[in-house]
Amino acid sequence: MFANYLIGLREGLEASLVVCILVAYLVKTGRREALRPVWTGIVVAVLLALGFGCALTYGSRELTFEAQEALGGSLSVVAVGLVTWMVFWMRRTARHLSSELQGKLDKALVMGTGALVLTAFLAVGREGLETALFVWASVQASSDGTHGPLIGVVLGLLTAVALGWLFYKGAIRINLARFFLWTGGMLVVVAAGVLAYGFHDLQEAGWLGGLTDLAFDISSTIPPESWYGTLLKGVLNFQPDPTVLQVTVWTLYLVPALGLFLAPVGFGRSGGKGGNGGGERVTAADEGSAEDAGTSAAG
Repeated sequence: MFANYLIGLREGLEASLVVCILVAYLVKTGRREALRPVWTGIVVAVLLALGFGCALTYGSRELTFEAQEALGGSLSVVAVGLVTWMVFWMRRTARHLSSELQGKLDKALVMGTGALVLTAFLAVGREGLETALFVWASVQASSDGTHGPLIGVVLGLLTAVALGWLFYKGAIRINLARFFLWTGGMLVVVAAGVLAYGFHDLQEAGWLGGLTDLAFDISSTIPPESWYGTLLKGVLNFQPDPTVLQVTVWTLYLVPALGLFLAPVGFGRSGGKGGNGGGERVTAADEGSAEDAGTSAAG
């Protein structure tokens, strides 16, 4: 449940910050008449993401077992790829996110209402579709037959919306660089479990071999139905009897991905100086824009 909560919180806060930047910029520049088309685009994007999630959930139920496993495994691999790209992209471009969105909004204001709707839709829709896909894949991987994983996602999204609202109002200040660093690192760990589970689905579908080649089996030590087995599965997508392929994929993904993500050199290069300095500039820029947004909105 914690892993799903983290996904909802992280992905939801990214979308909330996008909405915060768009709305606050219009309020700050005295263009409140443009809020309606912007909100229209945001609502359409949210509905599209919900529809996509429902289609994945209910559409796959009509498939055969092998087809379900093949679909689940394939989409899990795609979801991990998208989320990995997003966490690296957010860390690299967080400093420029506000100015980039404001620039697109300025161009849309010149072009008219339709452009405003489309700009807001594209800005939020990408986050929404990616979140829906990864949430679906993660819930499939960590599902224990209860509604716990889904409840975790919903709680994470609600927390993100609340934080976004407080952030917009200027009631809180968030060190975005540190927040996205820690949650991004944890999300990479979660993604490794989803990826390994996706490959296991492909093995069960018959697309990949080695289903009976277990790397180890500690089910007697960590029973899946025990409280600690359930906890490990919910947090890390842990499986007490993984195949050799699952362990190999998990290791080959997690070690380089987490190492590259936590390395300060890559982040610092995008800022032009040392890694730590770049991280502080990201925080200052984002917090500054958020404080301005909150002040203008409150006013």
